[in-house]
Amino acid sequence: MPSHPHIATSEWTLDYPPFFAWFEYILSHVAKYFDQEMLNVHNLNYSSSRTLLFQRFSVIFMDVLFVYAVRECCKCIDGKKVGKELTEKPKFILSVLLLWNFGLLIVDHIHFQYNGFLFGLMLLSIARLFQKRHMEGAFLFAVLLHFKHIYLYVAPAYGVYLLRSYCFTANKPDGSIRWKSFSFVRLISLGLVVFLVSALSLGPFLALNQLPQVFSRLFPFKRGLCHAYWAPNFWALYNALDKVLSVIGLKLKFLDPNNIPKASMTSGLVQQFQHTVLPSVTPLATLICTLIAILPSIFCLWFKPQGPRGFLRCLTLCALSSFMFGWHVHEKAILLAILPMSLLSVGKAGDASIFLILTTTGHYSLFPLLFTAPELPIKILLMLLFTIYSISSLKTLFRRSFTLVAQAGVQWHDLS
Repeated sequence: MPSHPHIATSEWTLDYPPFFAWFEYILSHVAKYFDQEMLNVHNLNYSSSRTLLFQRFSVIFMDVLFVYAVRECCKCIDGKKVGKELTEKPKFILSVLLLWNFGLLIVDHIHFQYNGFLFGLMLLSIARLFQKRHMEGAFLFAVLLHFKHIYLYVAPAYGVYLLRSYCFTANKPDGSIRWKSFSFVRLISLGLVVFLVSALSLGPFLALNQLPQVFSRLFPFKRGLCHAYWAPNFWALYNALDKVLSVIGLKLKFLDPNNIPKASMTSGLVQQFQHTVLPSVTPLATLICTLIAILPSIFCLWFKPQGPRGFLRCLTLCALSSFMFGWHVHEKAILLAILPMSLLSVGKAGDASIFLILTTTGHYSLFPLLFTAPELPIKILLMLLFTIYSISSLKTLFRRSFTLVAQAGVQWHDLS
């Protein structure tokens, strides 16, 4: 934090919720034993072998939570499809798909971040809901939101599922809601969990009247519609169309070169969000598009509940909808859909085919994160190995059903 409100220590600000700041604070007490200089906030662009050692070691250490979460998720998988060999069993395949996930591997251990630890919290929360330990699942997700607010993408799925499956204690024979079964005690309990976690995280800032500053850092809308590396979503196509129209307009002299913004969205610059020909997109417009996109899955989760697996489908669709239409989406946000989809992929052949398409295209979109020449063969080899294993293992698991990729397009409706 700057020592004075008008003096910026760095061009980078902490744009994560307070729990992550506390997490970094705890890490700093260990980091000082590796290299004290890395803790100097004025020491910008500092690098040393000891700093790198600490970063790698801390990520690996925190991955213990991810490993534990994968173990809990594997317990929730139906073991009826048991092959003769260990490598053909759904639980083994799922553990490999999660632990050896190419996208998470490069994001956390090459590009370097703590996403494994955070995704561990999410997977553990999902596992607890499968185990009908709803309060624990709600608590873990509330904590996760205050570590990294990108998980708001899937919050609607959590909210609707907990209300539908926990606060309503019984259904009619046809599966519809038995309204008289609503439990105010359970609703209050859930609300209390969320409130207490939020109070612990945001309470000090509220007391110091700094909450507006926190939210301005968490939601920096001035960064623009797209991230520096455009995530392959709807707005990337929108930007590309705007660029094509601007080039055509200039050649046909429909546009005046002097009236074209010097820094437009099609220039690829962050913090600029003007389009040349098409209407410029506002944060509100992206929010409306996202809400419209997630409505069908939310509707199905409420009116056609299918238990925890139905929740998982809704969660995946919420993540994909937010990825496709959200404001300033990072390319790594695709992992929010890929990792939960891994759990569905070992359950049904249709889900496996969707997973193969999603993971291949989604992981390929992460390639710009590793942009140096020495990293090129590494990322290609790692992705090839993971993709080949995914195809071969899932095809073996469902070899009696049908060819996975050939019928993938027919199976997209299974998610809704």
